[in-house]
Amino acid sequence: MEQPISITALSSISALGSSMVEVWNSYQEGNHKLTHTCIGDQKVWASYLPKPLKAEVTALKQSDSKYEQLDDSVLFALLAARRVIEQSGWDAIANFGVNIGSSRGATGLFEKYHEDFLKVGKSSTLSSPTTTLGNISSWVAHDLKSKGPDISHSITCSTALHAVLNAVAWLQSGLTDKFLVGGSEAPLTPFTISQMQALKIYSKMSPGAQSRGAGKIQYPSRAMDLEKKQNSMVLGEGAAMACLEKGKQANALGYIIGIGYATELLQHNVSISTDAQCFQDSMKMALGELDPSEVDAVVMHAPGTVKGDLSEFKAIEKVFCNKTPFLTTNKWKVGHTFGASGLLSVEMALLMLQHQTYITTPFFNQEQRSKTIKNVMVNAVGFGGNAVSILLSK
Repeated sequence: MEQPISITALSSISALGSSMVEVWNSYQEGNHKLTHTCIGDQKVWASYLPKPLKAEVTALKQSDSKYEQLDDSVLFALLAARRVIEQSGWDAIANFGVNIGSSRGATGLFEKYHEDFLKVGKSSTLSSPTTTLGNISSWVAHDLKSKGPDISHSITCSTALHAVLNAVAWLQSGLTDKFLVGGSEAPLTPFTISQMQALKIYSKMSPGAQSRGAGKIQYPSRAMDLEKKQNSMVLGEGAAMACLEKGKQANALGYIIGIGYATELLQHNVSISTDAQCFQDSMKMALGELDPSEVDAVVMHAPGTVKGDLSEFKAIEKVFCNKTPFLTTNKWKVGHTFGASGLLSVEMALLMLQHQTYITTPFFNQEQRSKTIKNVMVNAVGFGGNAVSILLSK
């Protein structure tokens, strides 16, 4: 990278909370934020926004007639974006860019409109404009009155970190000096859950079942349990936004000092190689000239699947050799939020840097660390082997 990029504000809404204080407190708890709930005609594990946040989303929806027809994925993004802009202190007419993505987009509305179409043979007037992928960024830009570029994309589970990559390119090009990036996901719908079940990756743990090695707490998602025999992905809803500025700003929460990306040739539509070559390449690129021993922690993508978790771990072993950093993830606690997950991991990394505390997981045994946390790597990968690694420092 030509020069560091400052993260001057970050805001998220998820089952972890809606402020960095709340999120930090959630990480200090040993329990997870997953609920056994009814979605469609079946009961599954999922993570929802807390009730106070749900009430805020409802109030936002009712605050403007134009917002009443929007999908939750858009409303989540609007709420998180308003909060992060308030934190940033950016001028209301600032020329900042917007790049927000989603893996599934307006899946709730799409399912509803398609069901109606099958019943009556006609489509609703607003079915197209409210379900297009660009719906999220365009509404956020409208709501914030941004005058910069407005970009939307979907690169499945690495969507939010690809937004970061794109913003870094814009900032370093000199075309703009501020960029709002993020991801938003509202995947807790019958068809989305069914798709994950069809892939045989969704958690099947029944309530009350005692999970191995977890003491008295039941963990439906066993992300980073490298000895598990069954897939344990659990989906969650949420959104996360960050404000990026070129150079080292005095008010920065942390700095992006390295970026990496890679795509590998696939043997199957949803798989990556046994040692995640894409992650090896993206992490090496993000490291640049930095000695791997200087990385203190890695926030893994670790979706809770048998092959996904283990292949990423093997990639880390190859890149860092005998000096493996502290490893962690948040998906055992909050589930997989698809397109928003990468920035929730960035938030986790920034909190570790801020509090100088390593956030542990229930399953992965590693040495306790007391070393000062200076550099943290964040990983994400999506279907298609599209890996991204972001190197952060304080």
